[in-house]
Amino acid sequence: MRCLRYTCFFCLLFAVVVVIVTSAVISPARPKNVNVALQTKWEGTSFAMEAGELLDKLGDDYFWSFIERWSPYPTLPVCDEVCFNSILQSSKLILDGPLQPIFHLSLLLRSASPKVVLYRQLAEESILYHWGSGEQTSQCGSKADGYKCDASYGRDHTSPCCWVDVGKSAFLTVSELEDWIDTLKGASKEHETTSFGEQDPPLQVFDFDHVFPSSVRSRPVAIFYGASGTSCFRKFHPYLSDAAKRGLVNYVLRPYMSIECEHEEGNCAYLGAGSKVLLGGYGIELALKNMEYKAIDDSDLKKNDAMDDARTDDLSQEVRGFIFSRLLERKPELTDDLLTFRDHLLSSSVSDTMSVWELKDLGYQTAQRILYSTEPLRVLQDINQNFPNLVSAISRLKLNETIKEEIIANQKLVVPGKNMFAINGALVDLEGLDLYSLIELVLGELSLVDAISKLKVPSKYFKSLMQIPDPAELASVRIDFRSPYVHYLNNLEEDPMYKRWRSNLQELLMPVFPGQMRYIKKNLFNAVYVIDPATPSGLQVVDIILYYYENHVPMRFGIILMSASVVKSISANGGELPEVGSQKDLSTLTGKLFLYVKENQGLHAAFKFLSRVNENRGGDMESQNNDPVELIHIEEAFFDTIRSRAKSPPQEVLLKLEEGSDYDESFLKSTLFVYKLGLQDMQPCLLMNGVVQTSATSLQAGLIAMNEELPKIQEGVYFGHIASHTDILDKFLKEKTYSRYNPDVISTNKGDLKYVSLVRAATMEHMSMDKLVFLHASGTEDDVKSITHLICVDTSSKQGFELLLQSIKYLMAGSKKGRVAILFNVAGSPDFGKLSSSFLVVRIIKEVLRSPAKLKKALPFLHSLLSWYIAQNFATDDNHKEILDNSLGFATSVDLRLDFSDSFLHNKESIEECWKELAAETQFVFTYLGLQPGTNAVVTNGKLFIQSNNKGFVAEDFILLEQVEFDRRVKPVNDIIETIEWEGIDPDQLTSEFLSSVIMCISSEIALRKRGSDTARFDLLQAEHSAIVQEHENATVHVDAIIDPLSSTGQKLTPLLLLLQSWFHASMRIMLNPMNSLTDIPLKNFYRFVVPSRYPFNSDGSFQSGPMAIFSNMPPTRTLTMNLDVPEPWLVEPVHAIYDLDNIVLEKLGDARTMQAVFELEALMLTGHCHEQNGGPPRGLQLILGTKLNPHVVDTIVMANLGYWQLKAAPGVWTLRLAPGRSSDLYTFHGPGEGEANGPLSRQVVIKDLQGGLLHLEVVKRKGKEQESVLNTNENGDFEYGEYSERRGWNQNILKWAADFLGGSKSSTKSMVHDKLVERKGETINIFSIASGHLYERFLKIMILSVLKNTRRPVKFWFIKNYLSPQFKNFIPHMAKEYGFQYDLVTYKWPTWLHKQTEKQRIIWAYKILFLDVIFPLSLRKVIFVDADQIVRADMGELYDMDLKGRPLAYTPFCDNNKEMDGYRFWNQGFWKDHLRGKPYHISALYVVDLRKFRQTAAGDNLRVFYETLSKDPNSLSNLDQDLPNYAQHQVPIFSLPQEWLWCESWCGNATKARAKTIDLCNNPMTKEPKLQGARRIVAEWPALDEEARSFTSRVLGEGEQPMDRVEKGADQKDMKEAKEAEQTNKMVGHKQKQDPNIDNSETVLEDAAEL
Repeated sequence: MRCLRYTCFFCLLFAVVVVIVTSAVISPARPKNVNVALQTKWEGTSFAMEAGELLDKLGDDYFWSFIERWSPYPTLPVCDEVCFNSILQSSKLILDGPLQPIFHLSLLLRSASPKVVLYRQLAEESILYHWGSGEQTSQCGSKADGYKCDASYGRDHTSPCCWVDVGKSAFLTVSELEDWIDTLKGASKEHETTSFGEQDPPLQVFDFDHVFPSSVRSRPVAIFYGASGTSCFRKFHPYLSDAAKRGLVNYVLRPYMSIECEHEEGNCAYLGAGSKVLLGGYGIELALKNMEYKAIDDSDLKKNDAMDDARTDDLSQEVRGFIFSRLLERKPELTDDLLTFRDHLLSSSVSDTMSVWELKDLGYQTAQRILYSTEPLRVLQDINQNFPNLVSAISRLKLNETIKEEIIANQKLVVPGKNMFAINGALVDLEGLDLYSLIELVLGELSLVDAISKLKVPSKYFKSLMQIPDPAELASVRIDFRSPYVHYLNNLEEDPMYKRWRSNLQELLMPVFPGQMRYIKKNLFNAVYVIDPATPSGLQVVDIILYYYENHVPMRFGIILMSASVVKSISANGGELPEVGSQKDLSTLTGKLFLYVKENQGLHAAFKFLSRVNENRGGDMESQNNDPVELIHIEEAFFDTIRSRAKSPPQEVLLKLEEGSDYDESFLKSTLFVYKLGLQDMQPCLLMNGVVQTSATSLQAGLIAMNEELPKIQEGVYFGHIASHTDILDKFLKEKTYSRYNPDVISTNKGDLKYVSLVRAATMEHMSMDKLVFLHASGTEDDVKSITHLICVDTSSKQGFELLLQSIKYLMAGSKKGRVAILFNVAGSPDFGKLSSSFLVVRIIKEVLRSPAKLKKALPFLHSLLSWYIAQNFATDDNHKEILDNSLGFATSVDLRLDFSDSFLHNKESIEECWKELAAETQFVFTYLGLQPGTNAVVTNGKLFIQSNNKGFVAEDFILLEQVEFDRRVKPVNDIIETIEWEGIDPDQLTSEFLSSVIMCISSEIALRKRGSDTARFDLLQAEHSAIVQEHENATVHVDAIIDPLSSTGQKLTPLLLLLQSWFHASMRIMLNPMNSLTDIPLKNFYRFVVPSRYPFNSDGSFQSGPMAIFSNMPPTRTLTMNLDVPEPWLVEPVHAIYDLDNIVLEKLGDARTMQAVFELEALMLTGHCHEQNGGPPRGLQLILGTKLNPHVVDTIVMANLGYWQLKAAPGVWTLRLAPGRSSDLYTFHGPGEGEANGPLSRQVVIKDLQGGLLHLEVVKRKGKEQESVLNTNENGDFEYGEYSERRGWNQNILKWAADFLGGSKSSTKSMVHDKLVERKGETINIFSIASGHLYERFLKIMILSVLKNTRRPVKFWFIKNYLSPQFKNFIPHMAKEYGFQYDLVTYKWPTWLHKQTEKQRIIWAYKILFLDVIFPLSLRKVIFVDADQIVRADMGELYDMDLKGRPLAYTPFCDNNKEMDGYRFWNQGFWKDHLRGKPYHISALYVVDLRKFRQTAAGDNLRVFYETLSKDPNSLSNLDQDLPNYAQHQVPIFSLPQEWLWCESWCGNATKARAKTIDLCNNPMTKEPKLQGARRIVAEWPALDEEARSFTSRVLGEGEQPMDRVEKGADQKDMKEAKEAEQTNKMVGHKQKQDPNIDNSETVLEDAAEL
């Protein structure tokens, strides 16, 4: 064995020598490195303030504990590590164990930085309001407590460190604040009322604000701007908190630290502030680029823009079987030789092509390589992130058939190559997964663990509780409507008209044509409508029923009658029937006449009677006539119906029925039945086999409901659960139904639900939860209750007492699972000189609830008292004696002893004690339930139901609520709690109340988790040989995953799994699921996912600047292209990148080893969907987003596809408005006053984290404008925009960044080019282009020059910003100024719902065609697309003015006179020939878009629909930008331009070249000639234009410099400032790379930004 080791070593040594000798001869290129960082657009924020915001997210009391506990080191300068650790240490004293890791990770990720920036915006608005005018300059030099002077803030302006904003005034000193609070004390003593008057201006307190826990919400608001740990904070905070505790102010703290104050407070207070934040949580790929056409720039190489430094490669990674870290330890004297050998192995191993036999088992070999390693997760990451380097070695592994067999066995249950991921049993959507959403998911899990542990549940039950699935969203709900009040028109099983129909249920399983019905003689579809027979909509439904019936639609039809007027009487009567004969409304009369006709002439005649009423009214089943039903309509219909068969004169019959009470009771009971079903406000509605369908007035509604029900019936037939003798309705309504429908209770749409955690409330001993008294149904007092209702009652409202009464009725009905607690939620303070009657009633209720002996008799007493008091309508304020007397009478009747003497009525001590209890309960409701004082609400096991003013819960709703909540989410908790063997708890404490509270708290906490309801049975898969299994004792996060290790999803998912393992010690079971048949190498890229280091400090204790992606040992000779994989809400662009990121060839670095790129988070996207009320998307609607200081920052247009819209935003408080002009003339937002003149035109939007915003908007047409459209045109065919577009063109703000808000703005394009515009006259020609990479940017400059030299009119260029290099974006203003043209940079973030492309070139193609209707302003009439590599030889005005014959698009057809290319003209054969049907196939290098016609005909929406359909097939849309419009031209017509408008050598013969108006350098599939070579050969003027562009570039950059090397030297002072800031950032990052031992593969520092 020893000999073998020596032999291996000598073999290795020989190999090293061979390589060294070989390298000396051939000098192979050494591998290179790439570093990438991503920074924020905003300035950095303090770690201390971010920590406070993170703790606030975990609990508001955590925030206040932290700011009072944490203190920086004000006198001694300490290193960053000490400062950071002091923050962590303070948090550990507040947070419990499970939450500490997520706090630490979130702090390193800087995820709370946007929240701090939000407060910065609000602080700047406050400063501008109070000191912007310079009126406070006299205070400068006074050395106020929270004040500093700053000349940079403005000549006469001041910049305070801390101040208190109270609306009209702001206080910089505590003495000023004391004076103001003294005035509040005087007002309080003088008035003893609930209000101190209105603040001017009113101060808005946001949901995200930090409100001091003891603050009284009705008191004047005092907003303190300051940062914890600062000297002024230590002065203001104690005084404000004391004032809040005394009930004088509503104290709000907004953390803010001005730049001027940072350095006075010691470095700990501002640690993290200053330089821009470097982010993590994104991915970077370097893809091996297909260089078939050699499209790369041949400009001179850049100089001195990359730096080399010491090697920091990760030598522990295996390279072709060698682990060099171990070799270097053993033979340090051979370091240089071994590293040279390693470089040779790496550079020779990159591969992107393999033979078929090598690919055959590559997936299984990869799985084996992972599973046989000691650290399988890290090897998995190494493989899928560096696969091109490793594929050759992996393909040579000898395969273990056992692994392959198990994978194949598992793939019988899972599709090969499928990826799945679940946390604690809940599947995670991998499409939208990013690090920040993953942290949100984990936070929900850890919060649940934290809550369960606080409730003293033994840890062995944690896993089962955490794996309780969330309730699934229900598509439908069934209501049991069976009763004698259903009037069926037909019966398919018995009526003669259906006797010829077949009864074989198997026909349901037979295929039919779409829309074809199955005529089966069985009541499969029971369509019962609830209608008010005297309403237009109700009568319209009757006509629809008769239409269905007469046309033999296979449904059984029925109706349930009701009266809206009777419903009001029932509601006012406490849910009881009104007196028979008391109702004289038209609905009651119509219902009685219907019953009479049914009894005397049959149901068909009764339905006909209702149809005649509608006919007399002038309506029919499709009529929009909403004229009300009148008595004459009913009488005439009744006469016509009974005349032929009446035994008495019809008038006498009618008079008898009108004046008598016949049928009264039956109709009233029918209405009461509807009321108890909860359907009274939804009529007309449809119950299809009990499934509630709220839309019933359209002819299609019934058919749609039938088709939705069909699959369930087919499933039952298929599995034998439904047979010919089965009563379908009875079966379905017995399975799972509810006795009532309340959409608020039954809704499963997570967007409509709100939950609150009750754990902290239950575990805080000093709070009201401990003092709550629970009411139970009689005889169940000692039973464990799964459902707990907290009834929040506003004592000043009748609705509050009615809600309390209904909860009492619910208990008296005999609930066995529920209990009720009363929380009085008082708005305001009492006037002890004149106490209200409602306060007296509350005192009586409190008195009854105080004694446990009285609780058993409390329910009937409270029922009597509340019923009487509500009936009095609060008319007893002056007669408290009457209330006491009646209370004693009610108590006596239920044998309840109460002592209400005069001393009780006037006992001041008792009154004040009661008021303190109410104040404590009100504070509890606000703090723990999040409800404002005076709000009526029900909180059921944490689920919140706020009661509206006109509709509250009734007893039946509580019964429904109990049933729904128990079935959907509480039962699993209840079942587990019943099995728990409690440990460490006194048996006397294990009462029913304790267990009920545990169930309540856990179910409330489970509901707060942000996760899906889908689950999967991972346990069915074998995991002995093909899975990574890592169990951790007491793990709180359990991960199940199925991963294809050679997939792009696997690349992204693997680092997230490693993060879960390292930070949260998650237990993992990861099944490997590779593709079983590969035809090509699956991963042709290198990938890095950026996460922060756990120990981000240098050796001297200084903070590293932030995380970055580091690619080491990249192949130097291969062409790579860089792509970012960022969270969906992020809009990112490169800001520092000297090299061409589209064509990275690292050997061009020369001796340097590393190239550097810095990207910037340009915006956080605010996206959403907009729909008209009861309609579709308002296509063309304009939305404006702005701030308080800048109302118009960005704007956008709503597209027809899903009503989608998007806007660029930043952290802050924003206002979203309908644009002035047609948008606001035609629409208002949904809300109070909607559709009226004063309807809402704006919505407030808050961006406070890195996940952007998602907003669903509903707009309403103004009255009288229902038939108008935003895209209406005038007589000339132009859009009518209103004054908005005239006053302020949309193109001046299109997706323009809020530069002023975030710091820095450039002068407008107009001002830069104004002096040149005068040389060109006429209508501006708009030209649109896109370029990516330095070569195409070089072409783009030449194209611009060719257009300008041949066009006499003004020209404006529109460039897609996404892919332009930083150099070009800085260069183009100089070119615009020199040559006299306008330009604009536009962008559009790819919508999440639209199928994504993964290859950069295809994404660029997509941007050419998919967003034309929304990326340009409405005021733009026409735009021409010109390819970047095109040369223009004609005046573009000729093309711009060409008549397109009403078509939205104009393209040039492909030439057909170059016969050499006939074999490549695919459109002349096969699919394309058949599809085009004689239409030409056009080239996409040049086209014209008539934007008016494009939008009018919804061309953009149609193209996106075609794209979505076709793009999912990888074999379609090979040339996306060309194939898509050509495929769609039957629906989106194309005008064919004359052939001379585009000449291309590849397809056109030289005979037509002289007539060419543009020449395109299109690729030649035959010769594959490089672009630059072809350009010089084909276009005679190209070299001259190229030289002119290069010369001007050199002149801009400075004499003697190479093109694109030093663009920024021509920038203005602001650009230089930004460069210096970047320089500081880059140096910090470089410092990190040099000294951080945790970075495994860094080679250099960031380049010096000052040299850009």
